Amino acid sequence: MSNHLSPTARRWRRLWLIAIPVGLLLCMWQAAQLAREQALSNLQDDAENELRLSAANLNGYLLRYDYLPQMLATREGVQRFLDSPDSQDPMPLNLLLDRFRFTSGVSDVYLLDRDANTIAASNWHRPNTFIGQNYAFRSYYSDAIAGGQGRFFGLGIKSLERGYYFSSPVWLDDTSPDAKPDGVIVVKVLLDDVEESWAEQDAELFVTDSDNIIFMASHPELRMNALYPLSDEQRDALRDTRRYAMEPLTPSGIQLDTPYGPGSYLVSFAHGPLSGGRYLSLTRPIPEFGWQMHILKPLTPVMNAQWIAALMAGGLYGVIALAGGIGWQRLRLRREREAFAERERQTLARVRDELEVSVERRTRDLVASNQRLSDEIEERRRAEANLRQTQDELIQAAKLAVLGQLAAGINHELNQPLAAIRAYAENARRFIELARIERADANLAHIVELTERMADISAQLRQFSRKSSERQETISVQACIEYALRLFHSRLRDDGIHVVQQWPEETLWVEGDLVRLEQVLVNLIGNAVQAMKEIEAPVLTLSTHVDDHYVVISVADNGPGIATDHLGHIFEPFFTTKAPGSGLGLGLSISSRIMEDLGGKLQANNLANGGACFTVTLPRSPAPSPSRHEQENPSHA
Repeated sequence: MSNHLSPTARRWRRLWLIAIPVGLLLCMWQAAQLAREQALSNLQDDAENELRLSAANLNGYLLRYDYLPQMLATREGVQRFLDSPDSQDPMPLNLLLDRFRFTSGVSDVYLLDRDANTIAASNWHRPNTFIGQNYAFRSYYSDAIAGGQGRFFGLGIKSLERGYYFSSPVWLDDTSPDAKPDGVIVVKVLLDDVEESWAEQDAELFVTDSDNIIFMASHPELRMNALYPLSDEQRDALRDTRRYAMEPLTPSGIQLDTPYGPGSYLVSFAHGPLSGGRYLSLTRPIPEFGWQMHILKPLTPVMNAQWIAALMAGGLYGVIALAGGIGWQRLRLRREREAFAERERQTLARVRDELEVSVERRTRDLVASNQRLSDEIEERRRAEANLRQTQDELIQAAKLAVLGQLAAGINHELNQPLAAIRAYAENARRFIELARIERADANLAHIVELTERMADISAQLRQFSRKSSERQETISVQACIEYALRLFHSRLRDDGIHVVQQWPEETLWVEGDLVRLEQVLVNLIGNAVQAMKEIEAPVLTLSTHVDDHYVVISVADNGPGIATDHLGHIFEPFFTTKAPGSGLGLGLSISSRIMEDLGGKLQANNLANGGACFTVTLPRSPAPSPSRHEQENPSHA
């Protein structure tokens, strides 16, 4: 589209494409600078207020313990024990000092003699007791033994705990002008409570002594570090007083980046726990103790303010630029729309002609495709019909094959009643000749009973050999199993197979095809009987149970089971483990297909104690009404 612009228009376009981003950057930078200055000013005000309050809190916390050693120095018990410590039991004084420690909330209270030896202490009962320790090297002793009030901060020699020490001289006789103190009472105060209150602030607080040693800090890793690197003379002086024991006093790594106002800096840390961030640093002296308190406020709010201001300025600039661009674009589009309309009219006329030709060609192609599709659908319907007919014939052939296997046993079942009928008939004739009508009638009754038995066997064969109607009906699972089992009555008896039947007292119902389900059960029972031919004590187990909304029928034997490499193939067509001529390998394949058609499934597995188990799973159906059941599911008899 730019090819249609004039050279002047293209130059103006390039100029605007450069000017708009440059203007956006300048606007965002200026807004960020203004926001930075305002945010830094607000941050400094907040830091000054927090620093003033924290310093006042620390000063007040320590000064409330200043009078305690003076008060203890005047106690009669302290003076009496200091007068002759070797001839007195120190325990009363130790207990007094311990009670005083507990009441006042201090850490430790102890008494030094004139030579700086600890002769009584509140921690007398602890392993790290001060009793027996000499503290002549501590300034709180030298200041107090000289007659003044001592103050000292450092680590405990025994406990290594940070504490502030208040000391006062103990006078046995202060009336003489040249009298000297006879001992020193010392009170130790811990500063952990003050540090814990600092943790609640959105800032880092720490206190340094005259040597710039950080001995108090809201961040634990900052404690016992030197704010700035120490000289050898400073380290020797600190080592002489043992103020900080054997702490290495490593440098904190602070870097003063940029001054900002009186007494404030923008700082960072080269290493340590605060590295990776930038802070606004303010310092406030605490003249009562010769300390300085520092506060570090993270510059995160400043950077956030910069980003917000830059984004807002960029957004406003973008809105203005967008409005101007939209106005110019609308003007340009109106002109282009007029030219485009003319080209469109010409193009539409050409496309319309081409479309008519294309539609005619596509129509012919679609008609031909529809005809081919219709032919393919008809061919598929004929193939499906042939497939279903073949499947039904295979199922019927499988039934007839099973029927042939049962023929020998059924022949035996029929021969026995026929022989008995002949015997009863001959006896009846003899009894009639002898005019023994009652005995003849009894023989005839036996003949009727045997005839009914033979009819029942014949009905079973007819029932099993009939074709499926493919009509869904409600089937009694127990009745179906009992019918299938009756077909194997003679074979089970002759082979000595013990039958175990396990199912609930209530009748279980499923929806399906009665004939096809009977065929599956007959096939499974026949396979189980065949598998137990060589077993000394064959047992056939038939069981049913309900699993959720399904009825599970199990046919198990105690035969040799199914080989592991055969389990995945037993339901394939023409797969068989029987000797050649003993079967086609279609029984289990057809049975599996029948169960799929009935909405169930057929599975096989080996039992842990030997033998194979086939399970038939079908959806459970509610019990039919009595009238409907009598009409649709008559007895096999």
